[in-house]
Amino acid sequence: MTNTSRNRIQTAADAGNVWVNGKAVASNYRVKPGDIIQVLLDHEPHDFTITPENIPLNIVYEDEDILVINKPAGLVVHPGNGHSDGTLVNALKFHEDSLGNEDDPVRPGLVHRIDKDTSGLLVVAKNDSALEYLSSQLSDHTMHREYMALVMGLIDEEDGKIDAPIGRDPKSPTKFAVNTHNGREAITFFHVEKRYKENLTLISCRLLTGRTHQIRVHLDFIHHPLVGDPLYGAGNENVYKKGQLLHAYRLTFLHPRTHEEVSFEAPLPDYFSELLATLHEK
Repeated sequence: MTNTSRNRIQTAADAGNVWVNGKAVASNYRVKPGDIIQVLLDHEPHDFTITPENIPLNIVYEDEDILVINKPAGLVVHPGNGHSDGTLVNALKFHEDSLGNEDDPVRPGLVHRIDKDTSGLLVVAKNDSALEYLSSQLSDHTMHREYMALVMGLIDEEDGKIDAPIGRDPKSPTKFAVNTHNGREAITFFHVEKRYKENLTLISCRLLTGRTHQIRVHLDFIHHPLVGDPLYGAGNENVYKKGQLLHAYRLTFLHPRTHEEVSFEAPLPDYFSELLATLHEK
């Protein structure tokens, strides 16, 4: 652990992979004498080098401190888990002269992530001060990340809050699950936008926390899994087979230089809006 970056440990904590005395803890846990600490880190060789690649980026906004990118579904955010190239980070290394936390071998500039098959907005820091300022907003929940999701079934209530801790699924190495014993706090708010006669509901979601697969796990937990999700839910790929219909459509935060609130929006991708156009609103 002597050569491990702060970002890697933070990422492990965010994923519920830091345990003290057998229980997952947050990164701000105060260590006590006698504590037994376990950390599961993603495998990242010390000699790993990111190859810059000329992958087109949909840049929504750019200045000297930040990039706001509309990521397409199918693009992996950073190398790892069998993806050594063709990622957003490979593209960033080609397009940008400098990024925050350049010493991070895998995640330079990244403030947060979204899943491979989720589309939508990400903010990237171009320097260390911007990365620190934005990361602090992510930690104290003042950065607002909002999503559009098409889910199975009809949700009766207009608004809801899912407050259920998330941790590794003990039955699957690739999945996460609501885990009341070893999970970390996870809170998702949702609002019903439209209900469809095809027994589907379009909702907007806002993350208070940012656990891995949080929206996907939470919606499956309340028995309204995402349409098209290949990992969570059952029968949802009968409606759409090319990945979950989840789009990060709005991102709001304080700018690291001006400290003024900025907000960005990205429209639904064509495949998402085209599917919605075939549905019949109740």
